Amino acid sequence: MARIRIPSTIIIIFVTVQTGFLLFMYARYSSFMPQSEEKPPQVHILILSSWRSGSSFVGQLFSQHPSVFYLMEPAWHVWVTMYQNSAKVLHMAVRDLVRSVFLCDMSVFDAYMPWKRNLSDLFQWAASRALCSAPACDSFQRTDITSEMACKTLCGRYPFSKVEEACKTYSHVVIKEVRFFDLKVLYPLLTDPSLNLKIIHLVRDPRAVVKSREQSVKALARDNGIVLSTNGTKVEDSKYKVMQEVCRSHVQIYETATLKPPNFLKDRYLMVRFEDLVRDPLSEISEMYTFADLRLTPRLKSWIYNITHGQGPGKKKEAFKITSRDAVSVSQAWRNVLSFQKVKKIQEVCKGAINILGYQLVDSEKEQRDLTLDLVLPRRQNRFSWSSFNPK
Repeated sequence: MARIRIPSTIIIIFVTVQTGFLLFMYARYSSFMPQSEEKPPQVHILILSSWRSGSSFVGQLFSQHPSVFYLMEPAWHVWVTMYQNSAKVLHMAVRDLVRSVFLCDMSVFDAYMPWKRNLSDLFQWAASRALCSAPACDSFQRTDITSEMACKTLCGRYPFSKVEEACKTYSHVVIKEVRFFDLKVLYPLLTDPSLNLKIIHLVRDPRAVVKSREQSVKALARDNGIVLSTNGTKVEDSKYKVMQEVCRSHVQIYETATLKPPNFLKDRYLMVRFEDLVRDPLSEISEMYTFADLRLTPRLKSWIYNITHGQGPGKKKEAFKITSRDAVSVSQAWRNVLSFQKVKKIQEVCKGAINILGYQLVDSEKEQRDLTLDLVLPRRQNRFSWSSFNPK
């Protein structure tokens, strides 16, 4: 049989062309393939507030979101364990715990809960929708609106390890804290490259705060002692010394964040007034969600409408619970409940905060009782209203 001899140069050219064609087809095919993307870093939100300022309500606005892992006041464990110290001394321990929680490292609780633990050992754990749904608990879906009572009944005995497991599956980690009194304490967290931290600073009219605190005198007595550095002695704040410290801290935080703030605070701080929130919930919540890189879902809109448009101001036994109330009435209740003598005293110790945060002082009992006189000064023009929303 005759053999056909092909010159080696032709073979080389053929192989080269074939290789080029295969590379071209691979590149073309690859352009249609879905590219693997790195998982975006978690967003970390600190709701910074003080006791009885509506922070539990704001916490729930984030907790019920399906993208959020939320914990309510985890630093409670620090204060309970080290209650003989002052708030200033405990700042570092609180900050370290908050940082670890943001990074989903729950081994930090070993120092405060050394025993074998369940979910129910964590302070106010049932206020976290994330700990009431998978993977922390199998009884609810992430998109469900959960209640504390149902969660406590069904999920309390799940192991504590579920806290860390669940935290790692969310795009947002949100913590609500009332135990920071100086924004500069948080600078190491704001400059930490492992964190993507933003701060929502929630404030409320100090006169309304006092009215709410009077419903929870015993529950706040130990915290009062820590604020006033009484070496573990409980205090009932009859002279408003704690309120004076709270008001001073709000002024310090607000001025630090707004008057020549450091560059690393740019776009990382948002001040929210409780009164603005209850007057126009959709507008304020939309702004908070935009700030936090979250979207408001239809189910959340409906829940928010119902929770802020209930009947009446709420009962004393509901002081630490999120129930459906007439939120505007709640924000104005102090004007009918407090005596003018108390109001004058509060205005004396918190005058700076009342002025700087945008509230109006009253000079007489007549002004205090006149609900047609608006004591919340305008802050910005509203952009949304409930009139365009029909809950189903």
